[in-house]
Amino acid sequence: MDIKKWSEEELTSTHEKLDAWCQKYANTKWGGTMWFVTGLLGAFALSTGVVFIFFDGMTVMSFVLMVLGGITCFSWYKSEQQRKKNREFLEELKREITRRAKRKEENPVN
Repeated sequence: MDIKKWSEEELTSTHEKLDAWCQKYANTKWGGTMWFVTGLLGAFALSTGVVFIFFDGMTVMSFVLMVLGGITCFSWYKSEQQRKKNREFLEELKREITRRAKRKEENPVN
């Protein structure tokens, strides 16, 4: 995405929406912690399924534990990556807004 070609309205509306999302995520008391605990439980389920295979052989329960643990860990990983991308994009938006504001101060005619 080349945000340098965006209009002022698009830039500010996207900044406001993304900033509101980041503030909402930052203000939740248990949101990030509970999601982290969910990722840990997924890893625990995955490892428990693998251990059950060694002790009991391949059973339906061990397979279910591994699949559900793997899905939970993968979704936690993807959400963390998306959160990081959103924060980086927000910083890029802030830099572009600052750059445009400085350019307007230097050239008040436009």
